[in-house]
Amino acid sequence: MNITITPKAEKFMRRIVRFGGGPADSGFRLTVTAGGCSGLASEFSAEAMPKDGDATFDWNGLKVFLPAESRLLLDGVTIDFIDTALESGLSFINPNAASCGCSSAESSSKPTQTTISIADIKRA
Repeated sequence: MNITITPKAEKFMRRIVRFGGGPADSGFRLTVTAGGCSGLASEFSAEAMPKDGDATFDWNGLKVFLPAESRLLLDGVTIDFIDTALESGLSFINPNAASCGCSSAESSSKPTQTTISIADIKRA
């Protein structure tokens, strides 16, 4: 599995796990699906253990649980965290993403990036 997690994203993921209310050895479950012009859509949660079909990816001791489809979509992707005045959340940078064909003034050679807002996080 060829996934890169930036230090900022790792810090965010560790916080979600730490404050998720589960046992100390819980992990970060990340589900990614193909989604429109932004490239990827995702959901995440802190989980005590992986669900059936999940693979456990270890990143510096952080357990990341990934379903099969997510593993395919994240191959070669860098997971980052952005926090600006206008947006905050995980960002997926895929240098191999094809342009979606939307009308845009931006260059199609720019990596695809998806942002998940902190406001979208809901507790179960």
